Amino acid sequence: MSLTYLPYDPDWVASIRAGGPDAYGLPAERTVSDGAGKPCRNCLCDIPKGAEMLIMAARPFPDPQPYAETGPIFFCAGCAPYQGDDLPPVLATRKECLLKAYGTDNRIIYGTGQITPTGEIETYCEALLTDPKVAYVDARSASNNCFTLRIRRKNEPTV
Repeated sequence: MSLTYLPYDPDWVASIRAGGPDAYGLPAERTVSDGAGKPCRNCLCDIPKGAEMLIMAARPFPDPQPYAETGPIFFCAGCAPYQGDDLPPVLATRKECLLKAYGTDNRIIYGTGQITPTGEIETYCEALLTDPKVAYVDARSASNNCFTLRIRRKNEPTV
């Protein structure tokens, strides 16, 4: 099975960069990266030390509901969205991440959440996505639980 790694919605990224509201209705905070583990959810690389960055609250789900987690994320002040086919740097450079499967109703499928070593991410995602009830898998920080990116079956339309 081929996987696709999706950065944050490009329309929302553009809105945030233009001063639009985050998940809490606030503009993003602008600061400078200290280079210590600040993953951009757009280019899916770490934001380099000294680069301008944005911090905002994000809810990577279409509607508020009990399983629609909201939390802090970072964007480079300006970068292009990730478009590669390989494991993105924000995952490949980490020791592990938290993976959770969700159904078409955007709710967690219980029993799927697992801290996964980097070398096992693709295998675990492929196993989860063989289940037709699984619409996508979210990768999150293993230490802070922040949303990192969404993983889907390659060439499958979004729900």
